[in-house]
Amino acid sequence: MIGKIIKGIAGSYYVHIVHMGIYECKAKGIFRYQNKKPLVGDNVEIKILDEEKKLGSIEEILPRNNELIRPAVANIDQALVVFAVKSPMPNLNLLDRFLIMMESCDVKTIICFNKTDLADEKEMTELKDIYVKAGYQVLFASTLTGQGCDEVLRIMEGRTTALAGPSGVGKSSMLNAIMPEANSQTGEISLKIERGKHTTRHTEIFNVFGDTYVMDTPGFSSMYTCECEKEQLRFYYQEFAALEGKCKYNGCVHINEPECVVKKAVENGEISKSRYENYLLLFEEIKNKRKY
Repeated sequence: MIGKIIKGIAGSYYVHIVHMGIYECKAKGIFRYQNKKPLVGDNVEIKILDEEKKLGSIEEILPRNNELIRPAVANIDQALVVFAVKSPMPNLNLLDRFLIMMESCDVKTIICFNKTDLADEKEMTELKDIYVKAGYQVLFASTLTGQGCDEVLRIMEGRTTALAGPSGVGKSSMLNAIMPEANSQTGEISLKIERGKHTTRHTEIFNVFGDTYVMDTPGFSSMYTCECEKEQLRFYYQEFAALEGKCKYNGCVHINEPECVVKKAVENGEISKSRYENYLLLFEEIKNKRKY
């Protein structure tokens, strides 16, 4: 039987099989010798040991499409990053850091601004303008009124989506809006391992329906700097990458070089000033980090 690991606690892996439910499994000892460790998100082949108790054994880990380090998870099709339009005001530097991290892992990212019930049209238009110009799909939603939640669910269909965002933006409300039974799934696992009730730091995947999954990631208030060299940072800005090779100098990093088409695009309003200013801050951060 083929299923997906939705959670791992204390050596037990919980594998969801479509139309059959969740099985508590142990991994075969041979994986240790092969230096393989099952990850949340892995598609695995299991042998069912006890159908009544929903127990099984992981026999094989199927090839991964991708693998993230933070959080440790495999086979993510896309990320949905949730920020509030206001209350709290969106920290665009933090958002850009997340986008860079996902670009470096080659994971498609969709941006969702929640709490539209608190915002006016001008605020939403400004945010949309920044990130649509940068090449991202931007959604607006309100978990309070339900506006936009259907569209969020539609873009998740048939995919495994990582749901991320800082504290206070309504990420948990978003999860509950698209699948109210998320809490019951957590409870089902908690019955098998009592400690499961207190493992909020663990990465967990929920089955929404069929082959649609959503991964809830711990809230973040700060984001790791890109582990790249400062000269590589520009490649993780989609709007910069589209202009690569058009500057006067090869290898232009769009800082102090003359006749730079990226700086010209910022001046013309074709590239967001806030995106470019965050790029300068991150470039300096990486540059200074490499000194020590």
